[in-house]
Amino acid sequence: MNTLVDFRREAAPKPAGVNRLLLGDYVRKTEIGAFGEERGIEQTLRFNVTVETGAPGPDDDVDTILSYDTLVQAIDDVLGAERLDLLETLADRVADRLLGLPTVGHVQLRVEKLDRGPFTLGVEIERSAPAGLAPLPDRISAGPVPVVAMVTPEAAGDPRLPDWLDRLAEPGRPVVLTACAARSASPASTAEAQRQVDLLAMEQAAWSIAARDPRACVVDSRTELQHAMDTGLLAIWAPSRMVRRAREAPVRDDLKGLALTSWFARSLGADSVRVIDGGGPTGAARPLSDR
Repeated sequence: MNTLVDFRREAAPKPAGVNRLLLGDYVRKTEIGAFGEERGIEQTLRFNVTVETGAPGPDDDVDTILSYDTLVQAIDDVLGAERLDLLETLADRVADRLLGLPTVGHVQLRVEKLDRGPFTLGVEIERSAPAGLAPLPDRISAGPVPVVAMVTPEAAGDPRLPDWLDRLAEPGRPVVLTACAARSASPASTAEAQRQVDLLAMEQAAWSIAARDPRACVVDSRTELQHAMDTGLLAIWAPSRMVRRAREAPVRDDLKGLALTSWFARSLGADSVRVIDGGGPTGAARPLSDR
């Protein structure tokens, strides 16, 4: 068996407007196998994946493409779900998960066992989505709904902030923060300039918080945000990029503070926002319907 995937191989002519995303030689250990000697031990598996997606737009924008992390996460999720006997079942489930993504139209997947002898054993499958390709969704992919909290300027400078952030944690739910900046002492001369000043002030506050907590990372795209939530990092939103691309004019031109955080929380599927002020995360979560 040829154990190397030649990504240059063309099984069929590539349709116009289609990209192929490649994940090569991804190696994981897991317990798998139908024979008695395969139970209770981990085996080394190698995954090679080719995924066909719609072509991105002309902008150099990470949110218009399917992230490589999504391919890795699909494999890890299937491996972590349950013990399987067959490579064929494992390959099918990974392919099904990838084809459940709205941008994926076709999957070619090879899975190999590397520990069974002086050779490799494996299976290769190809699957297609019946409905074809669709554009990237505006919302973050399905998963646990995050705890969304806005940090006020008073809380951002308080040495107790890391402890307050610990109190936000809920089992199985990632935490996403926004940073509310202090009011500018010198307003800009135009509304457009002031909008940029306000957004940049929020980002400056986000970086200031991240510098004080090793768990934190500043994110400015949906792809970065998804990665942070999937990997258990404390995401702090830098809003300029996503606000500029928002369809709603009030979001682009006016919303700030708690109103902007509420819009952001809705895009993540959250139905409430916590506020961390100078007294910590006091009080109940504020329902978004109240604003």
